[in-house]
Amino acid sequence: MKKTLHIVAFDVPFPADYGGVIDIYHKIRTLNKLGIGIILHCFQYGRPDAPELNSICKKVYYYKRSKYKNPFIGETPYIVSTRNHEELLINLCKDQHPIIFEGLHCTYFLNHEKLSKRIRLVRNHNIEHDYYKNLEKVENNYFKKYFFRNESDKLKSYEKHLKSATKILAISPPDHQYLNKKYHNSMLVPAFHANDQASIQTGKGKFILYHGNLGVGENNFAALFLINEVFSKLKMPCIIAGSHPSDELIKACQKYAHIQLIDNWSNAEIMEAISNAQINVLPTFQGTGIKLKLLNALYCGRFCIANELMIHNTTLENACILADKGEEMVEKIKHYWQEKFTENDLQNRVKILSESLFDNEKNARLIIDLMA
Repeated sequence: MKKTLHIVAFDVPFPADYGGVIDIYHKIRTLNKLGIGIILHCFQYGRPDAPELNSICKKVYYYKRSKYKNPFIGETPYIVSTRNHEELLINLCKDQHPIIFEGLHCTYFLNHEKLSKRIRLVRNHNIEHDYYKNLEKVENNYFKKYFFRNESDKLKSYEKHLKSATKILAISPPDHQYLNKKYHNSMLVPAFHANDQASIQTGKGKFILYHGNLGVGENNFAALFLINEVFSKLKMPCIIAGSHPSDELIKACQKYAHIQLIDNWSNAEIMEAISNAQINVLPTFQGTGIKLKLLNALYCGRFCIANELMIHNTTLENACILADKGEEMVEKIKHYWQEKFTENDLQNRVKILSESLFDNEKNARLIIDLMA
């Protein structure tokens, strides 16, 4: 009999165009490929129904997220309290199949007595209180800054609910070490992603690229850093691609004719840009979770320059060109702008990726083993 799994997603995971939903969508895709029936539960707060999910799921439910709640009232984090739809509990109780709750966001019913005898897995996407603390650091809006601080404090207290999970599926080695030491029920299941094999063009590319969801404070901060400390010191074409850029970022790009900001590319167009770039430049200033854009850059792009926080403990260190400071990035970009990405470079990349943690099917089988 075909095994079946409930997955409770914090957002509609299609299109798979930003961090967390990339992991969810490609987890579903890979599990379905391996014969697992998926009953998907999606919280909605802006994204429409996605009929494309029907081809890889047995059933898809949609629930409206309760965003009207006051984020400063009560002890439960806002990202959790706004995902407590009673219909979700009713639908989960229609059978006895295992459940994956995607992130702390979706764990409102994790400890509910009606689910107490079920296999309950929690996918950890970040150490959430650290993630929100870092969001606070890079946020300039006072209200948002206060919200992130308040949410971080609540998440730190709420995190203890994870001890009742059958297993925590940690996304990175540092997260696994932290969670297993604290709750003794974590295992490492690295990020799922779009790339089942490397697809990289040799030769030379046409521009330097940074991509990310620019509406996220961390990515906005990284893009501004690149403009002010790196791209402004160069003469070759530079592209910053992503959705929801800030006014500050738009104005910063407008100062330089060789820096182009593109905020309307589809996910397919961004993947094409990654492939056509000579160098993908990926700094981060938040060392939490795993940055899925790094995997896209390494599976599909030529040279990749990243800082220590981006690549630490990823098993991908040898596939990247390390540069932490702005002047180091300028120097490395100038050097690799002149270089061809050779067949030897390609084979070396393929070898590193094959020995890394990021084999989708292997990681899906770790989850299947927990479903027994």
